[in-house]
Amino acid sequence: MATTKKKSYEGFTAEEQAAMKEHAKELKSKQDPAEAQAAKIAGMADADRVMAERLNELIPQIAPDLTPKLWYGMPAWAKDGKIVCFFQDAAKFKARYATFGFNPPAALDDGDFWPTSYALLELTPAVEKKIVALVKKAAG
Repeated sequence: MATTKKKSYEGFTAEEQAAMKEHAKELKSKQDPAEAQAAKIAGMADADRVMAERLNELIPQIAPDLTPKLWYGMPAWAKDGKIVCFFQDAAKFKARYATFGFNPPAALDDGDFWPTSYALLELTPAVEKKIVALVKKAAG
């Protein structure tokens, strides 16, 4: 007779719990979203901070309809209150790379299968060009 292993649920990681607490604070906050986003970016590790600062300069230039916000403690940009894209620094979930991602309002659909987030190690001119094209399409 075969025995089955009982799966156990360990719950959310400390990082996930912290992100949920940050989101709850964001929803209650009276702080200007752009100021909150700038403060979050300022507290990032050097390499990620440089990328986030550049994204925060670039996105308003290419998609002025997107507004800065914080989303689960991450810099994000929204349209009509819905998060379109976000930057997740590597330290957020102890990853080896930062992530630039898109949520469903971005509508970057391309057939039956398309990427919704990208690993990001450095914002080179070639990478910026790709991000510009994606954000323009997402903000459309």
